[in-house]
Amino acid sequence: MYVLGVAGYSGSGKTTLLEKIIPLLLAAGVDVAVIKHTHHDVDWDQPGKDSWRHRQAGARQVLLAGAQRRLLVEILPQGNDAPLAAHVAALRPCDLVLAEGFKHEAIPKLEVYDPALGHAPLYLDDAQVLAVVSDAPLATALPAFTRNDAAGLVRFILALLEQHQDAHR
Repeated sequence: MYVLGVAGYSGSGKTTLLEKIIPLLLAAGVDVAVIKHTHHDVDWDQPGKDSWRHRQAGARQVLLAGAQRRLLVEILPQGNDAPLAAHVAALRPCDLVLAEGFKHEAIPKLEVYDPALGHAPLYLDDAQVLAVVSDAPLATALPAFTRNDAAGLVRFILALLEQHQDAHR
């Protein structure tokens, strides 16, 4: 599995970009998974439902199995912020894992940059940034794509995947 970060500050457009490129990657035959990092506690369950009651009773993992999807919740130790590798290990094998929001992980990544947010670009200090997606003109030698050039970005990602596969044959 090739893990590629999609990094940038909150509000930069990471999710919107992923919505554009995932269908194109799927059309190219790439099996894609996404891991989304959040600093907020998340919960899909509702108080009183059976799965909620199972967790309240102390189950460390609860898997809700439906006809077309399943949801797994694993209770992590309090204060734990597991590294990306632990989340990747929980996935079934696939071609590409897009890791949204893990901007400080030491993984290859695409930066989604919006200067209006007032932050310096990550690529200035992060050699793992392979390309930048921004509608602003940037002074960088890195490959740069506009937000509307999803096809160009997907070609770039497909080339990365091919290099990765060649290196692991």
